[in-house]
Amino acid sequence: MSETLSTGKASPPAPPPARPPSRHLALARLRDLALVPAIVAVAIVGWIISPVFLSTDNVVNVLQSMSEIAILVLAQTIVLITGKMDLSLESTFGLAPGIAAWLVVDPELTRGLGLGLLPEAWAVPVVLLVGALVGAFNGLLIVRFGLNGFIVTLGMLIILRGLLTGISGGQTFFALPGSMTYLGSTSWFGIPASIWLSLLLFAVGIVVLGHTRAGRSLYAIGGNVDAARAAGIRTDRVLWIALVVASVLAALAGLLISGRLAAVPAAQGDGAIFQVFAAAVIGGVSLNGGKGSVFGAFTGVLLLFMIINVLTLAGVPAQWTNFLNGAVILVALVVSRITGGRAQT
Repeated sequence: MSETLSTGKASPPAPPPARPPSRHLALARLRDLALVPAIVAVAIVGWIISPVFLSTDNVVNVLQSMSEIAILVLAQTIVLITGKMDLSLESTFGLAPGIAAWLVVDPELTRGLGLGLLPEAWAVPVVLLVGALVGAFNGLLIVRFGLNGFIVTLGMLIILRGLLTGISGGQTFFALPGSMTYLGSTSWFGIPASIWLSLLLFAVGIVVLGHTRAGRSLYAIGGNVDAARAAGIRTDRVLWIALVVASVLAALAGLLISGRLAAVPAAQGDGAIFQVFAAAVIGGVSLNGGKGSVFGAFTGVLLLFMIINVLTLAGVPAQWTNFLNGAVILVALVVSRITGGRAQT
């Protein structure tokens, strides 16, 4: 009362009591774990079909076979959360190591397939640089010129695929230098390095997207870009960076699989985008942007490759893989529509 008399003004009302944690936040965290029961169920079915399924060798095989695609899924998740999509990631997956091999491989060892212009030590930097340039060019067209992201990256997918076919003559680059094969072929503590790198990148993704300002900016842009801009987020710069990071991750994934195969086929990555979208969507990443999590995407790709492995052990022909990927996407979209109550656009 004394403060009121001295100033002649009523004191401001006391702030409302802190509200309990949002129910939406709790539901979001539960959705991250939604696929865990399915993963357990598939593991049980796989063990029933073949006890080999849960053997150490088979588990490592599943994790290694999914590690490169998992990094692609991480890259696509980053872009999808912003409300965009990058179809060109599968071509960057092949072109980046292809360019490096073309510039580094000794033509005398490959019947003139390579140029041998750069020393072996430049191979990995060239791979990552190509990825960054592709992402930067996508950002230029999408962010600066305001072109449709789907059409831009579809065009880039075709261009990059044609470029790899052109420089390779439709053949496979082989005789790769040790700098290109090391990460894909070596093991750390008895586990393939590609598995360690994949898990590390997902761990970083979980921290960055879930607990940093940069991650919150991605979700804000995907939820409502105008509101994000009004809140002071530099939306153009954030989106551009997201596209560059995604392309660099795709290039790294391509390097890993090239190292594992000790070659860069002209068709490397062809059709990989179907698995990428299947894993991301089944993992709860929304095509509308602003929803989904890195952990959910990881469980999506893990479940997908577990199913493929179970089908392989059961003797189902590999030709059914594309059917599976398409069915998974459609089912996941229907489930998302039913549970989310929001129409897909």
